[in-house]
Amino acid sequence: MPVMTAEELEAFLYSHFPDMEDRAFRVEKVDDGLAQVRLLYHERHLRPGGTISGPALMTLADTSMYIAVLAMIGPVALAVTTNLNINFLRKPAQADVIAEARLLKLGKRLAVGEVTMYSEGENDPVAHATVTYSIPPDHTPRGLG
Repeated sequence: MPVMTAEELEAFLYSHFPDMEDRAFRVEKVDDGLAQVRLLYHERHLRPGGTISGPALMTLADTSMYIAVLAMIGPVALAVTTNLNINFLRKPAQADVIAEARLLKLGKRLAVGEVTMYSEGENDPVAHATVTYSIPPDHTPRGLG
C-alpha cells in the first residue's frame, strides 16, 4: 500500500525541485505500485511541427516513475534515475499528456517500472518508457528486509 498520498507527493515534488515552479505536473492518483501523473499542456512543451517534445515526454516519464517509487517508500529525495529508455509511438496531440507508471519490481536497492503515456482523450499511447531507480541503502521499502 502507498505510504504517501497524491497530494503529499505533489507537495514533496514542488518543495524539493524549485525549478519546477511552473507546476506543469499534477499527481492525479497513486495506488499499490501505480501512479498517474498529468503533464499540463502548454506551448513551451511543443517542438517544431506543433507536437509535444521528446524532452517533455522524457521528463514526464521520469517524474511519474519517481512518484510511483516514492509513493511506496516515502519521501526519499535521493532516490535517483539510473536508466530511462523511451519509445515514441505516435505524434502526441496538443493536449495534456497522462502518464500511467507501474512498478514491475521494488527491491532493496533498485526499483524497475514502466510508464505508458497518452494524449488526453486518446486511447492509443504516444510513448512508452522503462525506468530504473536507485534507492539509497538507508531507505529500504516497507516489507523488504
